[in-house]
Amino acid sequence: MRTETVEIYSDASNAAVIRHPGRQFPGMLIQGDTLHNLSRMAAAALAGAVPDTDHWYDLQELADDLRVRTEFYIQVMREHGLELPFFPAAAD
Repeated sequence: MRTETVEIYSDASNAAVIRHPGRQFPGMLIQGDTLHNLSRMAAAALAGAVPDTDHWYDLQELADDLRVRTEFYIQVMREHGLELPFFPAAAD
């Protein structure tokens, strides 16, 4: 872990907009519990989609991206001995 100064454009709850040093554009911070919920919603939407359609492939890509990001979040939290803000499912 390291500490750096970031530019904060909004610190609204669940809508923080920050610019990390070295990045041209600000990004939006997604809290861990929100990330986990988005990942689960995408997986549920995928499960209800018609397989092998354009819509299904878009949902598959979204669900995969959110799952990978959630897995990375879990890994980083565990590496630093931090408690997760959610109970991971067996698939997490």
